[in-house]
Amino acid sequence: MIPKIIHYCWFGGNPEPIEVKRCISSWKRYCPDYEIKRWDETNYNVNGCQYMADAYKEKKWAFVSDYARLDIIYKEGGIYMDTDVEMLKPFDELLKEKMFCGFESRDPVGFKKGIPIEYSVNLGLGYGAEKGHPYIKKMLDLYQSLRFYNEDGSLNMIACPRYQTLILSQYGLVPNNKTQRLNECIVYSPEYFCPQSNVTDKMLYPIDKSYSIHHFTVSWASAKDLKARDWKNRLNRFLPYWLASKIITLIFRFR
Repeated sequence: MIPKIIHYCWFGGNPEPIEVKRCISSWKRYCPDYEIKRWDETNYNVNGCQYMADAYKEKKWAFVSDYARLDIIYKEGGIYMDTDVEMLKPFDELLKEKMFCGFESRDPVGFKKGIPIEYSVNLGLGYGAEKGHPYIKKMLDLYQSLRFYNEDGSLNMIACPRYQTLILSQYGLVPNNKTQRLNECIVYSPEYFCPQSNVTDKMLYPIDKSYSIHHFTVSWASAKDLKARDWKNRLNRFLPYWLASKIITLIFRFR
């Protein structure tokens, strides 16, 4: 049984913006009897893993949270939410599971024509697990072996869904965007936790089945990251998403 605790991370010391407060208000509205726990530098050791410590040094707060949200759920159990997740209905019926999570939506506009779309699980959409879950332990072990600095000094910016999907695949997950039950976990298709496009604000799925919406607002991002995102959105108006992303990555790498 998953305990009635909603965990979230807020590293960096900045005040929570209004968008974050609105999302947290939705958690309180639909889960009024749940404990909500904020984790930050005052109550969490960001040096507990070399990957996380280096990400913190570089002020890459999302990558700090990638490890922390695994560690916290493994030690305490409960539900983790990114701070841009808006809840649409109670999560009570999910608490009977040993672990639940979901596939991230994949908008075809974000991929080159002819290139197969890669489907991945994203725990930031909202996931829950019992304390000491073996799949979470396996993910933690993987992060303990990773380094945030590549050999050439660049940053390891591989997004966490790739690692999470890799581990779950070892337990039988088929990355096909369809709901499936593993021995110790149920993985839901995107309409349950991620009906909105990861590229635009467009809804890719009806929300009648949705527990929540991940808004992809990157509220944790630095000013530089937000500027890059703004320019990428502008380029998306007349360039394919993949090309706009590549151009912005090259420009901001040398700024």
